[in-house]
Amino acid sequence: MDAAPLRALRPGGPTFWALLLAVLVSDVLTKAWAERALVPRHVPHEVIGDVLRFTLSYNPGAAFGMSVGSMSRVFFGVLAVLVIGLMLYVTRDLVRESRLAALGLPLVIGGAIGNLLDRVRSNAGVVDFIDIGVGDVRFWTFNVADMGVTVGAACLVLALWQADGADTRA
Repeated sequence: MDAAPLRALRPGGPTFWALLLAVLVSDVLTKAWAERALVPRHVPHEVIGDVLRFTLSYNPGAAFGMSVGSMSRVFFGVLAVLVIGLMLYVTRDLVRESRLAALGLPLVIGGAIGNLLDRVRSNAGVVDFIDIGVGDVRFWTFNVADMGVTVGAACLVLALWQADGADTRA
């Protein structure tokens, strides 16, 4: 494989920064909009019937409502910084070899930074507003940063799976 296209995707490359900033900027802008347009909290605004609603909420914990009590904000903020550093370190070889990993890493990091900014700026927690489900069967409310983390993590998992398959065949 020609390494030139992957150079742009590597951490520090222009595509890496473009993807990271796309997630981060869209997250910051959509959260600012949600905090202005979706008040009061916990009142659903239908977008596509009952399936997609925008409902402003704040999560002082982590994904799926995980919490460590009054220290959640600090704990999950520090954890985010450590995970970003760890991800950059442990994926360095994979990102050099896999376009999928090189696409996934900036999505994860952009999303992590977006949620970290919420933890730093507000005691209320991370702004969530995307509400998907049918009737009373709802997924957890989430945001653009969460989508970046989820899609990016899926890309990294698939890249690891492909790399493991290639190693097994070799």
